[in-house]
Amino acid sequence: MQQSISLITRISLVVTLVLLGFSFGCQQQAQVIITDQEANALLDGLLEIWNEGNFAITEDFYTADFVLHDCGVPEDLVGIEAFEGFVTMNRTAFPDFKVTMDDFFVKGDKMASRWTVTGTQTGPMRDLPPTGKKMQISGLSSYRIANGKFAEEWLYFNMLDFYQQLGFTLVPPQGEKQE
Repeated sequence: MQQSISLITRISLVVTLVLLGFSFGCQQQAQVIITDQEANALLDGLLEIWNEGNFAITEDFYTADFVLHDCGVPEDLVGIEAFEGFVTMNRTAFPDFKVTMDDFFVKGDKMASRWTVTGTQTGPMRDLPPTGKKMQISGLSSYRIANGKFAEEWLYFNMLDFYQQLGFTLVPPQGEKQE
């Protein structure tokens, strides 16, 4: 009889612990809220990095494992070094590169911005020669914020418009003629 009570007590204890584990595991995580003031500070840092090339503050505004998903780049850029290289490439191709923030909003740990970029391409950009032409494009960025810093960005803009402003044309593929 004593063994049965001891076994039932052990089983009850194990079941209670398992149920507690499930209940804690199913609880929603507290959502991180970014205020408009914090978002403004992040965007000010972003503008200082992009417009002035101030990389001394990059780690203050971007996580070490920051990921940039850019519609104009075939592979994601991962890490601060890759991000700074991307900024340098753009600022070299467009020495008068300037970003302005047109609008933004925040919700939880997400932020989105609508921006405009202007510049004159006097330097090479990847495999493209300098054209000396001015461009002005608008686009959207969606950000994930972690620990008060940019952790991830999805960047979208009209690439065809961008290239056409620089003087490049779209050439259709050469194929068999249809009759």
